[in-house]
Amino acid sequence: MKKLQERKFYKPLVDLLTQVGEIASFAWRFFKLIFKRKFEFSEFLRQCYYIGYKSLGLVGITALIIGLVITIQSRPTLVEFGAEAWLPKMVSVSLIREIVPVITALICAGKIGSSIGAELGSMKVTEQIDAMEVSGTNPFKYLVVTRVLAATLMIPILTVLADTISLYGAYLGTNIRGVVSWNLFWNQVFDTLVYADIVPSLIKTYFFGFAIGVIGCYKGYNSEKGTEGVGLSANSAVVLSSLLVFILDLIAVQITDLLGYT
Repeated sequence: MKKLQERKFYKPLVDLLTQVGEIASFAWRFFKLIFKRKFEFSEFLRQCYYIGYKSLGLVGITALIIGLVITIQSRPTLVEFGAEAWLPKMVSVSLIREIVPVITALICAGKIGSSIGAELGSMKVTEQIDAMEVSGTNPFKYLVVTRVLAATLMIPILTVLADTISLYGAYLGTNIRGVVSWNLFWNQVFDTLVYADIVPSLIKTYFFGFAIGVIGCYKGYNSEKGTEGVGLSANSAVVLSSLLVFILDLIAVQITDLLGYT
């Protein structure tokens, strides 16, 4: 009875470590195949279109709203301390360094991660992946490598566009209850932002994109239990990739702090 209780106690930890090992092995397989010929360039471009262009509208609207909301909510506190003139500077640093990269990654985790998990999961349960192997095509290279690369490349680009849109939203929010000229707003923003604010926040988005791509592909590629497994794969891809975004962000903050970029 005691041994049975111990097994139940350790089972979640064992399952977690097993899954971490499987994901690491899946990612290592990606790195082994990425440089091998022949590269599926047309499929890579197609995935860039779906992952990048098709997500731009949602990311852009969200970034605009974030810029507006953060600016409007920050104004009363700054007014209370007589520092309203610092509003563009404070909001721009907050958006660029932390808020926009993380929110963009979470949006992509929900949209892209679930899409990849569901697509590959449906291909797995309908045996399309097995059919590709029988026909002599490497399904991992065609399906996984292209999607992971596209996510790794497009999410940083989406983040840069979201940064720009969110700053425009901040400009609109600044002028809702005050009057700040276009030139004055952007002069304050660019006088405040330095490379130490921009570069680390951009670098970590590559890791966000890679994590979202790998998790989505892993969950879909290893989907089981028929059509029910497709839904489970999409759901778990979103949850796990979102959690991993926060973990990677925490690690990135610690590294930049140790390097003196904070």
